[in-house]
Amino acid sequence: MSLRSQPPLFQGPQGFITHMDAGNLPIMRRLSLRFLSLAFGGVREPHWHANAAELGYCIQGEALITIAGNHAQRESFVVAAGQMFFIPSGAMHSIQNIGAGPAEFVLAFSHESPEDFGIKAAFGAMSNAVLGNSYDLPAAAFDGFDASAAGSKIFGSAHPAAVEDQARHVNPYKYSVEATPPQIYSFAGSAHTTKAALWPVLRDIAMFSVRITDRGMREPHWHPETAEMGYVVSGQARMTILDPDGSIDTYVIGPGDAYFIPTAYPHHIENIGSGTVHLLIFFDRTDPGDIGYRSLINVYPRDLLAAAFGMAEADLPDFPFTEIDPLLVPRANPVDPVN
Repeated sequence: MSLRSQPPLFQGPQGFITHMDAGNLPIMRRLSLRFLSLAFGGVREPHWHANAAELGYCIQGEALITIAGNHAQRESFVVAAGQMFFIPSGAMHSIQNIGAGPAEFVLAFSHESPEDFGIKAAFGAMSNAVLGNSYDLPAAAFDGFDASAAGSKIFGSAHPAAVEDQARHVNPYKYSVEATPPQIYSFAGSAHTTKAALWPVLRDIAMFSVRITDRGMREPHWHPETAEMGYVVSGQARMTILDPDGSIDTYVIGPGDAYFIPTAYPHHIENIGSGTVHLLIFFDRTDPGDIGYRSLINVYPRDLLAAAFGMAEADLPDFPFTEIDPLLVPRANPVDPVN
């Protein structure tokens, strides 16, 4: 589906949020996706997710991320295009646009139906006396709070953000994924990965930033222990997915589109355009694995494979030996017609 063109969860002068979760794609499990756009000066309300960690990727712009964590821990740092941030489940956080133009984010969650709590609703749930006791203040100090009014998921700040010098330093909850050397690189494409081995704070979620050139293809494969969820940043690709009932789904995806593939469903991604396809691919584990067609064919002897395919052994292709799956493979054949 097109994530960016979904009906917004919230829309206002300072920005909007759209979503892909179990509410509009019931097949989703343990993953969901949101697109957040903040106008100049826009702020995503301080909030937290009761049942999900959040992994964000900045597509454009610059923003200040502020986190309130366990035991009065505070983190505040700046992210720009190509950088990521991680928010543990239950940690309050805000996203404030500090750039001159719009800021856009793809936000992934480790649950198919993330639950949100906002700071305004949290304060509105408590009486003035309870709030006063919490801050050594009289109850009357909170008379200006309107508990009946709904909170704004996105609002405008009355003052420019105060960005501390340390906010541009290295932070454990920030990762410059596109600035790191790619873990996989060839003329077929590249992959920058954010796994727990590289980013230790991650919990229950990971992401690959994958680029497939017009000479490459993501080989057919499946993930034995994780679902896959993706967002197309740029380019045009075709996906094929095999369902357990034997049906086959093939569709074309382009910028702004998102998809979900259940655990262990075979699938492939092929660049069918003239430029490079850039995908953000999320997983519901910090150490996603995969089984690729390229290497699995070497597991069994040729006579067994021939019997499984119902053909003569002599008619089997001369499969090359592959010790480790390449993830991305060169496309030696013409692109199949696009229906």
